[in-house]
Amino acid sequence: MSVTGEVMQSSLTQEILSHLGLANKTAAWGTLGTLRTFLSFGVDKDVHRLLRAITGQGVDHSAIIDVLTNRSREQRQLLSRAFWERTQQDLLKSLQAALSGNLERIVVALLQPAAQSDAQELRMALKTSGFAKDVALEILATRALPQLQECLAAYKLHFQAEAEEDIKSETTSILQDLLLALAKGSRESYCGITDYNLAEQDVQALQRGEGPSTERLWVLIFTQRNPEHLRRVFDLYQWRTGRSLEEAVRHHFNGDAQAALLNLASVVRNTPLYFADKLHQSLQDAVKGDCRQALLALCRAEDL
Repeated sequence: MSVTGEVMQSSLTQEILSHLGLANKTAAWGTLGTLRTFLSFGVDKDVHRLLRAITGQGVDHSAIIDVLTNRSREQRQLLSRAFWERTQQDLLKSLQAALSGNLERIVVALLQPAAQSDAQELRMALKTSGFAKDVALEILATRALPQLQECLAAYKLHFQAEAEEDIKSETTSILQDLLLALAKGSRESYCGITDYNLAEQDVQALQRGEGPSTERLWVLIFTQRNPEHLRRVFDLYQWRTGRSLEEAVRHHFNGDAQAALLNLASVVRNTPLYFADKLHQSLQDAVKGDCRQALLALCRAEDL
């Protein structure tokens, strides 16, 4: 990519991020975050502004970015319906016709229903060579059961294929086992009470099961236990052994198995921090020209 191209990609990322409703230090708790509900939302005003942005002399990229990145997903869906009612035109298709490149892709991600967006990202992660497979792990591990079910239903509807079958054909080893287990949506729910006896049993099992031949045990514990329980297991494991669970994974596993377990451990230990790290890395990559991943990282984290 040329220097000019890199500058354009970086500028696009900076422009979009500059319009996000970033909370300042004095914001009240509950108003923190980026893509959140816009309190002065006026659907008619937004429709007219977007119409002017795509039908005037030249496309007003700034107006499009300002509206879409400062509205919650629910507000953007209301906006799409209102746009159709007033113009008999599909907002997404109208914007796609007016835009191109990375901005078009980001707008698609912002306007799609969450389940459809997740399904497309999951498909990309499984089917596209070079696309990070950890995105598939991230989606399946962070979605609540209703969101997961909607994602898998959207996957089947749009791609005429079962996600589980694509996982079997496109992945191998422990990554395949983790993805298949997570796709079943059988993780235990947290009832507000920590089972300390079970946590102790899990720690002992993990200590006995340190090695490539015992991957199935790690998959079972990592995908069946609820995150609250797993965080207790992580803490107890470190207290019992004097090292973190992540250190044990690095010592006893390698390659794809190690990467998959470390990614899932990061998601479980602190999901917001996991997405913050992903966004930070994506922004570093954006400087090199891949701004799409930076904004898609935000989109994937939006509904959590």
